[in-house]
Amino acid sequence: MFRIIGICVLILGSTVSRGQTVIQEDSLRQRVLQLQQDVDRIELNLGLAQTKFQRGIALATIGYSVTIAGGLMLGRSNDKLGQGLLVAGGATGITGTFLLVDSFKYLGRASGNQKKKRR
Repeated sequence: MFRIIGICVLILGSTVSRGQTVIQEDSLRQRVLQLQQDVDRIELNLGLAQTKFQRGIALATIGYSVTIAGGLMLGRSNDKLGQGLLVAGGATGITGTFLLVDSFKYLGRASGNQKKKRR
């Protein structure tokens, strides 16, 4: 009689523990899916940051090179051209620098840190 009761207790105990295992497996699956979504979001933001960063560097380099060329032409026979190159190169360089700095917002998004708002 005690053996039958003992066997029933063992069977019920193993059934209950299997139910908990199924719940743990489901929560693990959900957690893995959540982590995969986080990784995908990070990869997307890093890709956007890389593209914008490279464009910003290229544009700033070209702009500041044109500015230097314009500065070298000042005071010579092509003074008007030098002034135009200074203005155009400066505007292009500033635009490139803005793109470069703006690319860092994607890095912030990739890290998951939210911007703190001032009150």
